[in-house]
Amino acid sequence: MLNCRDDILTYTKQLVSIESIVNTTGEGAIAHSLFGTISSLPYFLHNPGSVALEKTINDDQERYNVMAFVKGKKGNSNRTIILMGHIDTVGIDDFNQLKEHACSPDELIEALKKEKLPASAKEHLESGDWLFGRGVLDMKSGVASNLYLLKYYSEHLEELDGNILLLAECDEEDGSHGVLSSLKTLKKWKEEHGFEYIAAINSDFVSPRFEGDENRYIYKGTVGKLLPSFFITGAETHVGSAFEGLDPNFIAAELTKQINYNPELCNEAYGETTVPPVSLKQTDLKPSYTVQTALSAYVYYNFFIHSWSPKDVLDKLKEQAMIAFANALDTFEERYRTYSEMSGERFVSPPWKPRVFTYEEMEQLLIEENGDSFIAHMNEFKQALLTNAELDTRMFAARVVEEAWKWMRDKDPAIILFYSSLYSPRIEVTGKTDDELNLISALDKAVEAIQPEYPHPIVTRNFFPYISDMSFMALSDDEEGINAVSRNNPGWGTKHYVEFQDIRDINVPVINIGPYGLDAHKKLERMEMKYSLEIVPNITNLVIQNLLTDDEKSL
Repeated sequence: MLNCRDDILTYTKQLVSIESIVNTTGEGAIAHSLFGTISSLPYFLHNPGSVALEKTINDDQERYNVMAFVKGKKGNSNRTIILMGHIDTVGIDDFNQLKEHACSPDELIEALKKEKLPASAKEHLESGDWLFGRGVLDMKSGVASNLYLLKYYSEHLEELDGNILLLAECDEEDGSHGVLSSLKTLKKWKEEHGFEYIAAINSDFVSPRFEGDENRYIYKGTVGKLLPSFFITGAETHVGSAFEGLDPNFIAAELTKQINYNPELCNEAYGETTVPPVSLKQTDLKPSYTVQTALSAYVYYNFFIHSWSPKDVLDKLKEQAMIAFANALDTFEERYRTYSEMSGERFVSPPWKPRVFTYEEMEQLLIEENGDSFIAHMNEFKQALLTNAELDTRMFAARVVEEAWKWMRDKDPAIILFYSSLYSPRIEVTGKTDDELNLISALDKAVEAIQPEYPHPIVTRNFFPYISDMSFMALSDDEEGINAVSRNNPGWGTKHYVEFQDIRDINVPVINIGPYGLDAHKKLERMEMKYSLEIVPNITNLVIQNLLTDDEKSL
């Protein structure tokens, strides 16, 4: 066992002390600090080309990744293991009056002693075995563990038959500009140094899966994440003549009822099931108050996948949208009929039918009807829209759909289904390649060796259940699945673009061995120090050693 607790705790506190909230200047500050720390190590003083501070690509923020590698001298192997983790955090507004202590764990612990806390948090605080603060769990203690291992091997080159590469990336909590930019450097270093990437080990946090769960989880592969979005048009009317039009908010409400928490939209694979979709935004697009109903509404949902492709999700959600639209029209007609009987007004059967298009289907229809004039107009519109810095990728996509809809000859109510944000691909690590088999074997041996040193069960599962940068180390989707993303994202190529070929060029199996704790992204974020500072780095180290031994290489 490596005697690493004190060093990793020191690194953790140093990293946490830098307020590196995503999309702020703090991301640059922590990258420069980490780069300075690594550059000052003796190995890197003698090998300055082995550490890099790299600005992200095609990013409207100034922020940086820190990347470094150590070449072992035990043998001549070019086999290379990537240790990765993100250095940005979510915000600290949730700390309220304790905000000034959020990034100072020792101060925060003293301040929390004066607060009324839930019983479990109070017990953890008083035990002295838990560290509190923004980023201690998600995921600066994981980065600190990787930093320790980089330093260790830089001082013990004779123990390393291969190479260790550290990737500390920014912007994981938003758009993943960091990891996507890093792929270019990984490819460059692969060519320059002959690196053979055989595995990536992420160090993001893990938590109990349910109340009373004592397991500490290690994940092979990761969940995929999509943001299916719906632009919904209605038939505008004055509120005094409510049944002469169709409120798009009414359809949106029925759509959310149909999709939210729907078990039919959970994706099971290898005995593990994703959580169902849930809405992240629901709004109409009226710019201000009027006594007319809205012309359109907009709603999007988080959607996790294990084995479904982005195309599968579009097919399933188009079906769900048709059901929701039909239900909304049935309810509308039923209530209109009842109102007519009550008021004595004549009932007129509503003229609308359920209509659902994917963005690709609508765009193709408009190109067929309008040709180059439509294409030119939309290109100009997108370029003009890019000047509005307040529009994120989600709202940018909605505005593009809204503009395209104006070209539709048939303006009857409809739902347009599309993707409006980054696709974080699913990754399966099941043993289908030699690298996957070797990684699974190395992990199993490491857990078996370390388990006697720790009282709680260390359990492996197939899919990391949270959004993470692991997604960009490999692709399990085929070309059809990826095309469903690019062809159905209205901002693709302007506001949003991912070079999926870069991911394919790296294509390395990835697992997650990360710190354990509770309440990530919350005021009481905390990590258990025994597991996070001792067990995690030692399991990771054994995986490294197992992967680079002759036995593992011969599998």
